[in-house]
Amino acid sequence: MRWLLLHARARQAPASAAALALTALLVLYLAPGDGDAAVDPRVPLLAIGLGVTAAAVGLGGADVALERTAAIRWAVRRAAHVLLIAALVSAVLMLSGVAGPGLAPVESVVRGSAGLTGLAALGATLCGSVYAWAPPMGWLGFSLFLPVPSGTAGEIAGWMLLPPGTEVATWTASVLLAGGTALYAVVGERR
Repeated sequence: MRWLLLHARARQAPASAAALALTALLVLYLAPGDGDAAVDPRVPLLAIGLGVTAAAVGLGGADVALERTAAIRWAVRRAAHVLLIAALVSAVLMLSGVAGPGLAPVESVVRGSAGLTGLAALGATLCGSVYAWAPPMGWLGFSLFLPVPSGTAGEIAGWMLLPPGTEVATWTASVLLAGGTALYAVVGERR
């Protein structure tokens, strides 16, 4: 148990948890007060992106070389860390009321958390944990502010904005989570 607490502290888990809670509160503040008003689907997506970004800084430790020489199985711990980020971002946003009839469907929150967390894991592997936020926020910015092309390529590029039950969006998020988790678990953070 002590190892887990030390690991969470070294990975900046308390600060990430506080940032995630503030993100959920901010989205609830920005959302309309009555449940009848239509909410822009980009608001919950922004909350998901900010939550994943807050947690992504913990994908790297203080000393990458030290972690690589430790006699522990890091692959399992890294994979669990990525999956825990996706689960916690989804859970906090669902418990805070961001997911549900008022703001965003639960499936959209889970799908967005999974896909963006996979992108953060890819970012930690390719760019280091300091810049792990760049791929998820880059893709989110592309989806929110640029016109999405039509066809299957457009559905893959704009998977976050597609309605729940869309197979292309679900597969894209699943592939991003599985690929990012596998690569991060095997390779780890970039030096």
